[in-house]
Amino acid sequence: MGTDKKGKVLIVEDDMLLSMVEERLITKLGFEVVGKVTKGRDAIEKVEELEPDIVVMDISLKGDMDGIEAMEAIREKSDVPVIYLSGSGDRYSLERAKKTGFIDFLTKPVTGGDLKEPLYMAVDDQSNSQTANRVA
Repeated sequence: MGTDKKGKVLIVEDDMLLSMVEERLITKLGFEVVGKVTKGRDAIEKVEELEPDIVVMDISLKGDMDGIEAMEAIREKSDVPVIYLSGSGDRYSLERAKKTGFIDFLTKPVTGGDLKEPLYMAVDDQSNSQTANRVA
């Protein structure tokens, strides 16, 4: 890679202010935000179109599906790592999210420190699976 960017991130967040804050935090950590959407259905399309390295997914979204339902649909075609963000740490959402596999489940508001380790873990996860695919 001829760039110092650590990975491409898609942000799925229906609160525009939080979306801007999340973008700034992610960019400061050296990652490239390649897209931002507010609805689950848009997230499904963007993952296919942009092929991000990581998805930062809010649980509560506008529209007819939440972030976990969107991730379930994304999982049919992609194993992209996901970091969930939730306004509440409710157990029901956490249990549902576990079925989609995730790097982390963070309660908002998040800081750069909250996002740093999960973002790096997601990139490591991706590079390890790509190496495994090349070896296989």
